[in-house]
Amino acid sequence: PDTGGSGWAQFNRDLRLEMSRPALIVDVRGNAGGHISELVVEKLTRKILGWDLTRNAQPVSYASNAPRGPVVALADEATSSDGDMITAAFKLLGLGPVVGSRTWGGVVGMTGRHRLGDGTVITVPMNAAWFDAYGWSIENHGVEPDLDALRTPLDWAEGRHAQMDDAIQLALDLLNTHPPAMPPDYSGAPDLRRPKLPPRKSSPSGD
Repeated sequence: PDTGGSGWAQFNRDLRLEMSRPALIVDVRGNAGGHISELVVEKLTRKILGWDLTRNAQPVSYASNAPRGPVVALADEATSSDGDMITAAFKLLGLGPVVGSRTWGGVVGMTGRHRLGDGTVITVPMNAAWFDAYGWSIENHGVEPDLDALRTPLDWAEGRHAQMDDAIQLALDLLNTHPPAMPPDYSGAPDLRRPKLPPRKSSPSGD
């Protein structure tokens, strides 16, 4: 829902289970912004280098909570502020394709809300975001998706999520060319346990 405290809590709530799937869809549609996009991106850029294997337990990837396979982002015109930043980072880092519509395009931060003497509330622009590849252009424009998928008014009225359907299909297609990381198969592995010691020889004295 956002990139503040509640959004970060929701992102992490089922993260281990979601990261265990063959592919991952990161849905930032309607993300209201915040300040922790770096933390989200850091999780998504982790790579599986190996596996931690514990007796009578499921294998756990190393690094933990790393995507096993293809990652797809889902964005729309209400993806804003720090949501814009996540979408931009997705494209700049090559994490995976972005599906949906161009993001809102408002990343300038403000100092808060200030009430004037007549009751008017104003905000003061405080900080902006600049990227090597985009310059200042995310502001007032947003981030373009790799695959346009507009949710029409009729989709809204009938409860259809065509953007999600397109993202799922794209993730399935990517699995054919980018299979997920898998833990090792022990069925044919050699037995590396310590071999049995040879029988003890008797001494010449019979002891």
